[in-house]
Amino acid sequence: MRNRDGNYAFSLSICSLILTNSLVLDASEYLISYRYTVQDAILYSEKLQVAHAMKKCEGKAQKPLILESYADNDLQKTLLANSNEFIDYIHTLGLHVRHRSLTTDFQNKSTTVLTLKTTCFKVDFNDNSAIIAPIK
Repeated sequence: MRNRDGNYAFSLSICSLILTNSLVLDASEYLISYRYTVQDAILYSEKLQVAHAMKKCEGKAQKPLILESYADNDLQKTLLANSNEFIDYIHTLGLHVRHRSLTTDFQNKSTTVLTLKTTCFKVDFNDNSAIIAPIK
């Protein structure tokens, strides 16, 4: 709803507070890591690993991402189905970048590796969406 001055700020802050609290109460925790390797300007490999957390993660849930999900509650399938949105999201979390370049006899060879170190995420599945928030 709009405030008297026409702003939506109050209702949005209440919605985000409810969303964050619902993540804390009944969400599952997963460990996710991602690695993307480019050699000589060509994608060499891309690896996404997802596993249930064996023990409770410490910290607070950060800004959540809402992805379209299906009734199977399988995080791996959900992330693969929404890979572009998830990759853009983890870029905002911060990736470790390693670049190596070598020039021999006027031939340039380069390798770039982007890595999301293993990070704990709270994941809450609803009927047709998954709410994913990193824990920091």
